[in-house]
Amino acid sequence: MRVIDFMKYKKLWFSISGAILLIGLIFSFIVGGLNFGIDFTGGTSITVQIGKTFTVDEIRTISNKFDKEAIVTYGGANKDLAIIKTKVNLTNEQQAAVYADFKEQFGIEQTSILFESIGPVIGSELKKQALLALLFSNLGILLYVSLRFEWKFGLAAVLALVHDVGMMLVVYVVLQIPVNVTFIAAILTIVGYSINDTIVVFDRMRENLKSNKKMDDNELVNRSTSSTLARSINTSMTTLITILALYILGVPAIKDFALPLMLGILSGTYSSIFIASPLWVVLRKAFKPAVGR
Repeated sequence: MRVIDFMKYKKLWFSISGAILLIGLIFSFIVGGLNFGIDFTGGTSITVQIGKTFTVDEIRTISNKFDKEAIVTYGGANKDLAIIKTKVNLTNEQQAAVYADFKEQFGIEQTSILFESIGPVIGSELKKQALLALLFSNLGILLYVSLRFEWKFGLAAVLALVHDVGMMLVVYVVLQIPVNVTFIAAILTIVGYSINDTIVVFDRMRENLKSNKKMDDNELVNRSTSSTLARSINTSMTTLITILALYILGVPAIKDFALPLMLGILSGTYSSIFIASPLWVVLRKAFKPAVGR
């Protein structure tokens, strides 16, 4: 097995992540932060039973009249259901105008269109629940890894997960991609995926540490990461290919879930290889015990 000297360039790995996060922070100030979707800001959801196949562009000729940034997706087994989500709280007059446009273009009846107002209180509650879900999941991971290994492993793993979430947020801030409930589900999925990859590396580190307690920390990380590198890359690539196929061939609702998953897998693989273990070494040096390991 060829041992790669990952620790030699640990400052480079940290600098790359730091630079990306800094770019995200700067853009956040410029554009005003994340582009929260209707699930968080409130607005109007419009469901229209078209009764036949249609294109998104056909629906946008109507939705653009009140919101050019409205999200349009398909629905129904035959893709004959149009779902429009807009941050605009449509008045009764605007709703009547929307129905008139759909009736003129598709010949639908009044019962085929449903308007649903989503209040900002619901959005505020979703933000709170999302933050609590992330907090409790990371605390649970910290506790589990600390009990299975040691607290330095647990803290390094959680910091790597925070890194992954931060990377995903940077992309969403820079590209101003709408953040909806599917994004939160994707983040929690990535947290589970990334910690699994990190645990594999940590487990190999523990095995090597048991067999040679005098091994230098840098050598320990290099040997352990090198021995699990092929596994990490192969697992990530096969998963990434599958999700990429979903993104290319899936409906818009699937794409909203697949995009953050792809970003998270790339970031999770990077952090498992280049961030988590070097962070453990940094913590080891900062809290080195007086005697032995």
